[in-house]
Amino acid sequence: MKPVRTFDIIPALPSAIEGLRAAAYNLRWTWDHETIELFRRLDRDLWESTGHNPVLMLGTIEQEKLESAARDDAFLAHLRRVSASLELYLEDGVTWFSRRPHPGPGKLLTAYFSAEFGLTECLSIFAGGLGILAGDHLKSSSDLGVPLVGVGLLYQQGYFRQYTNQSGWQQESYEDNDFNNLPVSPVLDIVGRPLTVGLEFPGREVRAQVWAAQAGRVPLYLLDTNITANVNAEDRMITYQLYGGDREMRIRQEIVLGIGGYRALRAIGLEPTVYHMNEGHSAFLALERIRQLMEARKLGYAEARELATASLVFTTHTPVEAGHDYFSPEQMDRYFGAFAARIGLSGREFMALGRKSPDEGEFCMTVLALRLASYSNGVSKLHGEVSRRMWQVLWPEVSVDEVPIRHITNGVHFPSWISLEMDQLYDRYLGPKWHEEPADHQVWNRVHSISAEELWRTHERRRDRMVGWVRNRVRAQRIRRGAPPSEIAAAQEVLNPDALTIGFARRFATYKRATLILRDFPRLERILTNPQMPVQLIYSGKAHPRDDAGKELIRQITGLTRQPALGRHIVFIEDYDMGVARALVQGVDVWLNTPRRPLEASGTSGMKAAANGALNLSTLDGWWDEIWTTREDALSASRFRRASDSPSSIGWAIGRGETYNSSDYQDQVEAEALYDLLERDVVPSFYDRGEDRIPRRWVERMKASIATVCPLVNTNRMVKDYTEEFYLKAHEHYLALEADGAARSRLLAAWMARVRQAWPEVRVEAVEQLSNGALLVGTSLQARARVRLGPLSPEDVRVELFEGRVDPSGELSETESIRMTPAGQDAEGVSRFEATAPCARSGKYGFTVRVRPDHPDLAAPFVPGLICWAAHR
Repeated sequence: MKPVRTFDIIPALPSAIEGLRAAAYNLRWTWDHETIELFRRLDRDLWESTGHNPVLMLGTIEQEKLESAARDDAFLAHLRRVSASLELYLEDGVTWFSRRPHPGPGKLLTAYFSAEFGLTECLSIFAGGLGILAGDHLKSSSDLGVPLVGVGLLYQQGYFRQYTNQSGWQQESYEDNDFNNLPVSPVLDIVGRPLTVGLEFPGREVRAQVWAAQAGRVPLYLLDTNITANVNAEDRMITYQLYGGDREMRIRQEIVLGIGGYRALRAIGLEPTVYHMNEGHSAFLALERIRQLMEARKLGYAEARELATASLVFTTHTPVEAGHDYFSPEQMDRYFGAFAARIGLSGREFMALGRKSPDEGEFCMTVLALRLASYSNGVSKLHGEVSRRMWQVLWPEVSVDEVPIRHITNGVHFPSWISLEMDQLYDRYLGPKWHEEPADHQVWNRVHSISAEELWRTHERRRDRMVGWVRNRVRAQRIRRGAPPSEIAAAQEVLNPDALTIGFARRFATYKRATLILRDFPRLERILTNPQMPVQLIYSGKAHPRDDAGKELIRQITGLTRQPALGRHIVFIEDYDMGVARALVQGVDVWLNTPRRPLEASGTSGMKAAANGALNLSTLDGWWDEIWTTREDALSASRFRRASDSPSSIGWAIGRGETYNSSDYQDQVEAEALYDLLERDVVPSFYDRGEDRIPRRWVERMKASIATVCPLVNTNRMVKDYTEEFYLKAHEHYLALEADGAARSRLLAAWMARVRQAWPEVRVEAVEQLSNGALLVGTSLQARARVRLGPLSPEDVRVELFEGRVDPSGELSETESIRMTPAGQDAEGVSRFEATAPCARSGKYGFTVRVRPDHPDLAAPFVPGLICWAAHR
């Protein structure tokens, strides 16, 4: 039965503690230990039972406890500190961004679009690493004062809750989010009604309500279609589950995210100058931006596309083909046929925006984003290389190294993940700058001044606390599963608070190889149950509901936890979320990471563990490959290398980054390497103790890891990189093209049309080397090219000498491009270009010449289809 009227009930807070409301609704509490302690102080048990949700907590707590808190001088003093801290944080205009000089007119505002945001476990609108990264991006943007807003979807159920049945098989349950008891609020229009935006779907309009969450200084706007304005039940279900349903549901969700999110910002009154697409899910916003610019600025499609492209940034996270979204031509025509006509494109032209080949294949969201963004990047150095190889098909005329996909390595937001005890330790020894400037190497080098005794005792307290937490979780899991009383009682004896503890917690995708360490089980059992040097494993993670192979890995692990000899050494924590992640990264000794190279784009869980003093034991993939090889190269180049200096002093690498044609053989090789490391180095180092029972070599490794890893893997560094390398440049470029009625955008589009029409006439007529014979090291190669440009001028093109070493297959490698300078025309009107290249090393070298369009307002260096190479003769 439906109600005829609805009304809201809000917590009745005594005036003395009204400040709790503001503290609860600003998600800065998720990275402020003092605010968290304030809510725990109010009711510690309720804080845990509400899933660390202060809004729900204030709505369910007994009124007497609120009245008592309002009379408690100590509690009121604590609240005043928290309120003053929040107010100072929000009003402080002296941030990294405010101190940075900003060239050009206009104010930057970046809109960061993502299908998921992991800000806190009680706001269940994320599934894994992509969402956690997005949440940390918002938090560091807030800390740095970067003007940014987030845009996402408010899922009615979010991601699933996990539990295992009697056979150890993963089961999924879904719980509705109660938006009225979450730290989100409806955005209201000018007359005080909930703000909604409309979207054109086949034969109908779908409306989405806009909600807001506040992450420090940064607002996050979330769209929800489960509203009465949508009479179609299917439309109300669009934002029901994260990654739920089939491809039909996926395209609807991505229309709401990209197009609906774009319209929501405009309805709110915000006009960002930069749009950052975090993965391809939101790429439809690029199309909506083009459409809106066409209508608002009275531009043609080509002119609006140039202007829109200047403002678009795209980050890809997926190094495997199956992880990218594809839609059929029939789907695209059904949802975007009218849209394409509205912006003046034929069906073929529209489909070509998202196809690898203009005339065939499905429509790929990643291709759309790559074609339209002015800046694109992967999320680690290795992932950038993988992405360039993966998407070279879009730029077939350029070498892999020149494909315009860069990399900005992911990071983590330290205040959200570092334990209170480590936070206090860093405050004492590193000073406040570790919060303010976490990318400063000199700040982190101060970790070496922490005494071995103090660092180790702090870590031991965290491990001991984690073991107690694990025992409680395991006991609750067994009760829920209906285990016998003896098994429930035995939960209080799992794990040894003094034993070497290895953590593995992440999404249970098969390429992450959660069971690699189980491959030679008798050998592992000997390692775990060694009475003098015991080892224990803590697992946690979810498999996708449709990934039976991932579920099988979980079943194998949970089966081991029920064996009498191993039940105290191996545990599986169900329902992995941010709370579980924090408990584990703050307490384990070693963080295990075993992805099959190069399938891990970045990974961030090991970063969180390292910031808490844990050591990484990982295959060379994602961010660990980058840290490891960078340190190895630096040590090799150092003239002052000490005998104790080695990359292994910050953790351990499983293998040397080799890849094999047989995945089974690769698993075997790397499992053997893992066992060897455990037996010969990891376990002996941990138990190498003096009379004071402190593993001093281990502690030195902890310090080396913290000092090396922390300056590089924090989101402050990451967000600064995005801001300086992408946001500010895109902002300045967009404003330049947009000024004076988009005059430069119009001129650029007209120039591009002229170049495209003339390009079939462009060709390299001849290439010659001006000096014959072998060249000496220290001299220079002098080359000349004759280029027929047709109606184009030398100012319209960039002619380049493309030079490099000749490899055994006769191909150019280790290449470098050098701009050739115009040197007049011959009698036939053919332009001459010349260049000089230094000969720095001996060997077999070669060169060729290429021509590409060149204009100061081009957003990207290469225009697909408009590159002319000298013909091989």
